[in-house]
Amino acid sequence: MALNVMMVSAIDFSVTNPAAWGLALIVIVVVSWFFYRYFAPDSWREWVGAGVVQAFIIALYAEMYGFPLTIYLLVRFFGFDRESASTNLWSTLVGFGETGMLVSMLLGYAVALVGIGLFAQGWRQVYRARQNDRLVTDGLYGYVRHPQYTGLFIALFGEGIIHWPTVFSVGLFPLVVVVFAWLARKEERDMVDKFGEDYQLYQQNVPMFLPDWGKWREIVAESRNHDDSDGQ
Repeated sequence: MALNVMMVSAIDFSVTNPAAWGLALIVIVVVSWFFYRYFAPDSWREWVGAGVVQAFIIALYAEMYGFPLTIYLLVRFFGFDRESASTNLWSTLVGFGETGMLVSMLLGYAVALVGIGLFAQGWRQVYRARQNDRLVTDGLYGYVRHPQYTGLFIALFGEGIIHWPTVFSVGLFPLVVVVFAWLARKEERDMVDKFGEDYQLYQQNVPMFLPDWGKWREIVAESRNHDDSDGQ
């Protein structure tokens, strides 16, 4: 009973405390700035994808630093054990308390950093290729055809599923994947129109989002390679 009161008090505090919502706003702005820096929407299709990711970011960090809606719903409407509830879903479900929260945080950050590296490095490679008006098939693009999207999926999974899963982050993650898969297919049709058989051969030899199982270590290493040369 005492723990339940403490949890309710913590929730009330997060709602009424301006500093908590101020921190949430700052984190949302910073993460959104990074995303839009490397993913500048052009067509309406890209804006749809960006909008879904933006909703994911807002929902995730508003709950992480503002109001713990997921835990509140579990306790309030689904009869979840109040005495084992914490602000992190995994530590609550597993019952490991602060230890579970720490493990999920460290693992989630590690996965998210890998994704961020892929996202940023993929953008650098395709940007350099566009400057030379060539088809990029080297570097990260030698492992997957859309390393930016692969990195985005990994980063969102690490932060919104492993580190801090919420009702909205878990629900929006599959939608993010579906929207960007749709966007990638449209982009590939454009690439076939532009590069013809060269791109069709590339499609046949390189996976779309997930590299071959034995290539994960290599693709992670390549994501840390900031060499500015074109590679071809």
